[in-house]
Amino acid sequence: MKLASGTIALAMLMVGGPLAAQRPALSDEVKRRYVALDSGTIVITGVTLIDGRGGAARRGQTVVISDGKIADVGGGVRPPAGAHLIDGAGMTLIPGMVGMHDHMFYTAAGGHANQMSFTAPRLYLASGVTTIRTTGSRSPYADINLKRAVDAGQVPGPRIHVTTPYLTGGEGGGSMFATDDPAAARRFVAYWASEGVSWVKFYTDISRASMKAAIDEAHRHGMKATGHLCSVTFREAIELGLDDFAHGVLTATDFIPDKQPDKCPTNVYRLTDSLTSPDSPTAKSLIALMVKRGASMTTTMAVFEALNPKRPVMDARSLDLMEPAVRVAYTANRAFIDSVPNWMFTTDGFARALAFDKAFYLAGGILGNGVDPTGNGGALPGFGDQRGYELLREGGLTAEQAVQVVSYNGARILGVADRLGSVEKGKVADLVLLDGDLTADPSVIRKVVTVFKDGYGYDPTKLIDAVRGRVGID
Repeated sequence: MKLASGTIALAMLMVGGPLAAQRPALSDEVKRRYVALDSGTIVITGVTLIDGRGGAARRGQTVVISDGKIADVGGGVRPPAGAHLIDGAGMTLIPGMVGMHDHMFYTAAGGHANQMSFTAPRLYLASGVTTIRTTGSRSPYADINLKRAVDAGQVPGPRIHVTTPYLTGGEGGGSMFATDDPAAARRFVAYWASEGVSWVKFYTDISRASMKAAIDEAHRHGMKATGHLCSVTFREAIELGLDDFAHGVLTATDFIPDKQPDKCPTNVYRLTDSLTSPDSPTAKSLIALMVKRGASMTTTMAVFEALNPKRPVMDARSLDLMEPAVRVAYTANRAFIDSVPNWMFTTDGFARALAFDKAFYLAGGILGNGVDPTGNGGALPGFGDQRGYELLREGGLTAEQAVQVVSYNGARILGVADRLGSVEKGKVADLVLLDGDLTADPSVIRKVVTVFKDGYGYDPTKLIDAVRGRVGID
């Protein structure tokens, strides 16, 4: 990927800023290699529509795409003369998914770790994910430069909302910024605000004082804050003004007996059954507070599933895309997890986490979804977002509710729901055409026919073929 040299203007980098009035022009290479449909007006007829707003699916709908926007939607819409027609009979149309924990780096068993500036954007887009939040950067300038290249039409990929590197406490390290000094936390946020980054990411050892200072500084710059918490409880973080909670109940140390202030407990994932049940007083009280304060929550059950024994092993699509050494390491790790007695993740805990997600959603909470392509490497970009949809269905949400979580709710969290996240007249034409009835079969989420972003119709097969055997390399 060759990027233009020179200073990057702040307006180009503002991840949460306004979308351009006109759709971006794509490079000839992107069009030639990945775009299947690029006519002036495209009309999908007779399709089952799940619009992302949570209402019932509508059969026999027509959707008109023109100049990168949704020009019309309805059951009685007549296709304009000269339009390119797609027969949507037997298919489902949903909004482009909004991945709310979709890193541009990848970690896997055996010590494999790399920045995914080539494979990740193609996999996200091929899977129907048209917008992402990076939710923690290891190579922030790689993410910023990739965002610029995607916005300029030089690289195929989703819209990217860039998050800061991880901000943690004094026990942290590596690529994270570790500090126990609130003033240093403020300087960290101010610096990344000046670079155009729009979210702050906290990690497990952050102190309440540093978190408060960083949140206040972020809000002063128009940024928002999320976190993978541990040392700070969800309830404490709400009082400090945190906007979004990563990973759901599996990182809520509110449920840990004898939790010490500003300390991350050991065995944090071994949560007591009675406490973490969404029917418990602790859970009910926490959910009510989160909803009252408008704090959103992002579930990432696909990455936890890869670490849970006896859960379904990754589908063959993902294994085929891995670099061979990564595939061997992941397969061995899954066998190890399945063989260890008293593994830290449990079947009951997984079910309780799904139930907590459902309870939060039904209580009126803004629940988003993401893949978090880390851990042992079992959750790939895009494919893990699709699996997240299936797990929401397993947890008891309807097809329409689960689509809302993976699309419109993410757009709400990012502050772009007036333009993205649902299939409505006048919105940007970010759409996913699926082969089959998604209301009857959750696995239809994997059967992507065409992904529309800004009205361009991308061929998912070509995007996936480009990364075959490269996951774990670049």
